[in-house]
Amino acid sequence: MSCLSVNNLCCIKRDRVLFERLNFRLQEQQALHVQGPNGAGKTSLLRILVGLAQADSGEVLWQQQKISESTRDFSSQLVYCGHKYAVNHSLSAAENLSFWCRMQNLGTHKDIFAVLDELGLVGLEHLPAGQLSAGQQRRIGLARLWLKPAKLWVLDEPFTALDTSAIELLSRKMEQHLAYHGMIVLTSHQSLELNHPVRSLQLEYRL
Repeated sequence: MSCLSVNNLCCIKRDRVLFERLNFRLQEQQALHVQGPNGAGKTSLLRILVGLAQADSGEVLWQQQKISESTRDFSSQLVYCGHKYAVNHSLSAAENLSFWCRMQNLGTHKDIFAVLDELGLVGLEHLPAGQLSAGQQRRIGLARLWLKPAKLWVLDEPFTALDTSAIELLSRKMEQHLAYHGMIVLTSHQSLELNHPVRSLQLEYRL
């Protein structure tokens, strides 16, 4: 069974302790909702979890191995969607996703247009992403969840800029992911209404 473990994690930014002695364990079919005010360290925590930043102390383990020592295996089982949309404004939706699939060693994924259709982007797939709305750009970024078979999703404010129908679509996708033994860590200022239990991790703003 897949497992993500956080042991005694500490993060300091600009001489301010964001969090310390942080411990949790996430297994298949579990979701963790990281909450807290702005500046509490939510995004910093997520970046540490995916290996984009280093903790000041403590460790993150995937399958009982440090993620720094199991980079290939960990990255193959991870999809990270950050707070920014992570799309190239000069490329179209289809080009953005084709490039990402190649970078993830997924090849030119045959399902790109089917996913764009499900996300309501058919008819816009060849326009430069910079010409699309914020919500449409967010959908391009979230399409990665449909395209890569990965155990662990780490999502930073995934509902930002989405309309009601897109929020419902993403929520259903999250439920399906958990039902098929997936794992989710996310931040969101919105309440989560999923059919699976969602654990909460509250971070506090420290002066």
